Amino acid sequence: MNKSNRDLLVMFKQELMTPQAIEHEVEMLHELLFSVERLDNVVKAHEIIDLNKYKLISKHFEIKTFLRRQVEKPFVFLNNKN
Repeated sequence: MNKSNRDLLVMFKQELMTPQAIEHEVEMLHELLFSVERLDNVVKAHEIIDLNKYKLISKHFEIKTFLRRQVEKPFVFLNNKN
């Protein structure tokens, strides 16, 4: 798995954790975030609300193109379905 360079602030409830246990927890968190942040999973969990056209867009291809677009249009929002 490709380790991305990210800054994480991890707070533990247990005070007495070995450095190996902390490293294991951070590795598990990285694996979780890696699977959640995949584009296909993000597309499944979001929809686009376009207030200019009064449309709700749920098509996966259109959401992918919206996420890849560099310039954002006014009053077009990415909404989480959860």
